[in-house]
Amino acid sequence: MAVAEHTDIRKTILELLEYGATSELREYLHDIHGADLAAVLESLPPSVRSLVWYEVSESDMGEMLTELSDQVAESLMSEMEPRTLVRVLQMLDIDEIAEIMPQCPSKVAAEILITLDEERRKGLDTVLSYQEDTAGRLMNIDAPVVREGVKVAVIMRYLRVVGELPEYTDKIYVLNRQGKLRGAILLRDLVTASLDAQIDDCIDEDLFRFSPDDPEEQVAQVFERYDLTSAPVVASDGRLLGRITIDDVVDLMKDTAGKNILAPAGLDDEDDIFAPVLYTARRRALWLGINLITAVIASMVIGIFEATIEKLVALAVLMPIIASMGGNAGTQTLTTVIRGLGVGTISTANALDVLKKELLVGGLNGLIWATVVAVVSIVWYQNYLLATIVATAMLVNIVVSALSGVLLPVMLEKVGIDPALAGGVSLTTITDVVGFLAILGIAALVLV
Repeated sequence: MAVAEHTDIRKTILELLEYGATSELREYLHDIHGADLAAVLESLPPSVRSLVWYEVSESDMGEMLTELSDQVAESLMSEMEPRTLVRVLQMLDIDEIAEIMPQCPSKVAAEILITLDEERRKGLDTVLSYQEDTAGRLMNIDAPVVREGVKVAVIMRYLRVVGELPEYTDKIYVLNRQGKLRGAILLRDLVTASLDAQIDDCIDEDLFRFSPDDPEEQVAQVFERYDLTSAPVVASDGRLLGRITIDDVVDLMKDTAGKNILAPAGLDDEDDIFAPVLYTARRRALWLGINLITAVIASMVIGIFEATIEKLVALAVLMPIIASMGGNAGTQTLTTVIRGLGVGTISTANALDVLKKELLVGGLNGLIWATVVAVVSIVWYQNYLLATIVATAMLVNIVVSALSGVLLPVMLEKVGIDPALAGGVSLTTITDVVGFLAILGIAALVLV
């Protein structure tokens, strides 16, 4: 649904609330897809949001909770009656319950575990036993299975008896006589096969299989690379634990993209845009403090060369150009490397080759823009010495920026720090300090 349509939904909801048309509002909300309604709900102020939330049917609430940001979902759940919330969550799939439970009040979480039937409770316990951000947390236990050694006709009768298949089912998993995963038979092969055929002749044993401890980034990469609809999660002994489906992977990719956009600014995509002022200010204050420290470091470098600046005041005018160009060049490299690390095209195995390439790119761009800034300096100040100083500093800073853009994310990831979160601030500090140090240090040596 387009953004404009979300705006129209929001407008209609506010109008119905204004006129007190409760029953009309309830009917209107029932006809809106849960994902669209969740997006609209997040755009509403908390006071209005609560009024709308209680007009949503319980059958739609669960789907909406899986779409809402963590902070908004947690806020709405805290206002609900525990029994109502338990009923809503029980309607969800196991992987969705596992996703939402960390935000639930402890009383509700305990009630869910008590009231679920034995099979679903065991499945939930299994999913929750794995760490967050792993394949085990992404999987659902609803994988359809059959035993090997039966005819296609048997499976077809079984499917008619069952009456329905889980969403996003493109294959049925086949277990061997020991109960371990042998392979799968694609539905398209099943429906076109002869009823007298043995499924052993149709089994695809070359499946992409995930371990429950595989990182979710790896899962997303495999799904994207091979256009998968679903894939099994298998224990070390070959037992089928569950399956991961494309809808969960798409949600993961969306969340990852949001984090990558907001992380460099120290923001969280799970925050409520209408979160309390003090909460938001406190979150942002930390990041502003870090930026202040980096700015002070750059200023201290400038302070060391006050005498040099007094000799050639034009340096103060040209210094920001050097720092800005280095920052932009470094950001280009940093962004490329962070993405490469994320999708797996860059690793410690080829990091040296990437470094060499980026240094060459930095050197070439450094020469080009050093020449440009030298010409600008000559035209501006008619000072060839100044032009030489500025050009040299430009070349040095762009090359160092390229070097930092490769090494920083690789090193941060190696020590367990998210490069998307810390890389930008670190790079800005380096390019500012190196840029100021280069132009002022070279000037100090030349002007002695």
